[in-house]
Amino acid sequence: MKPLDRITDFHDDLTSWRRDIHAHPELGFEENRTADLVAEKLSSFGIDVHRGLGKTGVVGTLRVGNHSTAIGLRADLDALPILEINTFDHKSVHEGKMHACGHDGHTTMLLGAARYLAETKNFEGCVHFVFQPAEEGLGGGDAMVQEGLFEQFPMEAIFGMHNRPSAPHGQFIIRSGPMMAGGAFFDITVDGKGAHGGRPETSVDPVLVAAHITTALQSIISRNLKPTEPMVISVTKIHSGDAYNVIPQSAILSGTVRAFSNDALAMAETRMLEISQNVAAAFGATASMDFQVKFLPLINTEKEADFAADTAAELVGEENMNRNGPLIMGSEDFSFMLDKCPGAYINIGNGGGHSDCEVHNPGYDFNDDILALGASYYARLVERWLQKKDCEG
Repeated sequence: MKPLDRITDFHDDLTSWRRDIHAHPELGFEENRTADLVAEKLSSFGIDVHRGLGKTGVVGTLRVGNHSTAIGLRADLDALPILEINTFDHKSVHEGKMHACGHDGHTTMLLGAARYLAETKNFEGCVHFVFQPAEEGLGGGDAMVQEGLFEQFPMEAIFGMHNRPSAPHGQFIIRSGPMMAGGAFFDITVDGKGAHGGRPETSVDPVLVAAHITTALQSIISRNLKPTEPMVISVTKIHSGDAYNVIPQSAILSGTVRAFSNDALAMAETRMLEISQNVAAAFGATASMDFQVKFLPLINTEKEADFAADTAAELVGEENMNRNGPLIMGSEDFSFMLDKCPGAYINIGNGGGHSDCEVHNPGYDFNDDILALGASYYARLVERWLQKKDCEG
């Protein structure tokens, strides 16, 4: 029996699990109930369960035969601090927390694949089911790597998947090489000299300095980066002052940088500090910067990207497998795993379902109709990578 046929048989179970997770969202490193649910399901399938990696992470291990080859499959567990506006029965019961990115669906699809693989055992080798906490900017992927994911659970390759609301049900999207941008958050503090708002000549105005720095930062993209290499530098917050008639003592600019290589991120950090300090000095102020890389660029290795695409095409046909998807300026901390292990990240179309809005929207919901397809993709990755070998006489 093909994976899709068998997994479709227990689609109602998948839907129930997904909606239960959706109704009980938990933020990064707080996914205790979700991790308990995952661990309980894996154990019930006969899969060995390991807890505590990355605080609330769960890794399930299933071995068939004595072959040493191993593969990893990863899903994310955490929700977002968003107030849900949906009114369906499985809406969030935790006000201000919501599964607005589909991690509830990702976790369920991987559980579905685990159930099928544990039942059929149509492979030879080892598969690690990696359920990662804190993907949404808190560094859960990096935490699992730093705490020994690949040392404790060696694997030849690791694969991940994310839903894409703008793509129709039945379509997969991938690209080899850089696929999603690395992301950094920054805070630039400008220290000037406060004064009365009616006597600006006695001040060193940090608001004026902050405005000039904001403008000057854009020159990094236009004059320090190749025109063919995408980058975004966005100042998204400027905080300064509390009164109409007071020129404040300081100002803080905050925002994000997105780029598709570590070198580009490093260059941006260097130039941002140089520009900030020198623009501030020109006005008689000083500037300092805190720059934190929250996500590495997500880079699919060629062999694994091709393997993932071939696997998806087997399920949905080549006409529904986009092998040259667009670069995505959003970030994903699965990148920390791909930085240490070959692998690939694919998008699955989430079209249809309850909502047609994008992720991180208070009206978003994962489309249950794609649960069996996503689980089947994961299952076929394992069956193809760990294909049983004919016995030699």
